[in-house]
Amino acid sequence: MNKKWTTFSVCVLTAASVAGCGAGGTGGAKDESAAGKQVEIQFFQYKPEARGTFDELIKQFEAQNPNIKVVHNNPPDASTVLKTNVARGDVPDVIAIGGDNVYASLAQSGVFADFTGAPELANIQEAYVQMIKDVAGTDNAYAIPYAANANGVIYNKTIFKELNLSVPKTWDEFIAICQKIQAAGKLPFYFTFKDSWTTLPSFNAIAASLQEDRFFEKRKAGQTTFAAGYKEIAEKYLQLMQYGQKDLFGKGYNDGNVAFANGESAMYLQGVWAIPEIKKANPNIELGVFPLPASNDPDQNLLVSGVDLLVTMSASTKHPEEAKKFINFLIRAETSKTYIDQQKSFSAVKGVVQEDASVSDLKPVIEKGAVADFPDHYIPSSMKLDQLLQEAILKKDADGFLKKMDAEWDKAQKR
Repeated sequence: MNKKWTTFSVCVLTAASVAGCGAGGTGGAKDESAAGKQVEIQFFQYKPEARGTFDELIKQFEAQNPNIKVVHNNPPDASTVLKTNVARGDVPDVIAIGGDNVYASLAQSGVFADFTGAPELANIQEAYVQMIKDVAGTDNAYAIPYAANANGVIYNKTIFKELNLSVPKTWDEFIAICQKIQAAGKLPFYFTFKDSWTTLPSFNAIAASLQEDRFFEKRKAGQTTFAAGYKEIAEKYLQLMQYGQKDLFGKGYNDGNVAFANGESAMYLQGVWAIPEIKKANPNIELGVFPLPASNDPDQNLLVSGVDLLVTMSASTKHPEEAKKFINFLIRAETSKTYIDQQKSFSAVKGVVQEDASVSDLKPVIEKGAVADFPDHYIPSSMKLDQLLQEAILKKDADGFLKKMDAEWDKAQKR
């Protein structure tokens, strides 16, 4: 067994043992609360762009609950920090992360409280609850889905109008648009690969539509490989690179948001989470979002939309009542509406609707159900997909990339 994983598992088991019956808490903590003393809970979340929103919501919560202080922790490289803290036995009381492989590994290790059958889930859209069960490979829900996002193509409507372009429905139309934009002396895409994670949105957008059904289930069972199932995906992904700026690795995410906001490219391969930052840089930009049409069959093209943020609590928190109170505050309809309005995301809470004009093009797509979860949520983080993609882009080598994907996948399964 991997040494790091052994250490991690021991710490988790130790933490669970301390908790006794999961989120039961300790007598000392209850005494502290009963005595009217202020209780401090740790809130860890992974979205830097949502820091201001959560600061505002925490202020509201503390005003309503003066006996509870929420300490907001949003470090850089949050997923790594969270895993390191958990391995040390230091699990935050309330945690908000994506519905991805980090959530899956921690849920499987017993780090989170079990919300299966909890009343908090009754008002959450079932499709998102099923999504977090699927990614963790369990029938239990160890979190409450909070917000969903969408990952597609953000486009500058003004440039599209100037060049008389329409939103493409097929891959061939998409490439034809790129060529027209280039011919007009403009840049189709602004890439920001200095930040490795920004290699992922466009990869996910292509893979979600082109990968075969139950690909990862079959890959685990040894019934397929990346070399066999992801060849078209890798080739189309690398094809898009010729429509970016000359130095693909010279700029980062923040640079890209500002550059796109200022009209330096017609399109931007990012998720809707970038929209607030783009609008900060240029409040007057007229933009829209469409699903990346990876296939020439319009019915096969899907919008990537997964659980961008879930909330959960430590199975060993000393303050289960206060932690749950904060979670219940977050999933209230009015609180959820504040979050999605500021973050331009979609709520997992039933009846809370996103009405912002910049993402209105996606509403019929979502209502039609033409959505798929993020493929990278099913890829172990130890594979470092973002870095493999950086290498593939540098070498322009689809076959070499797929070979490494298969090798890294096999290594990850043996850990």
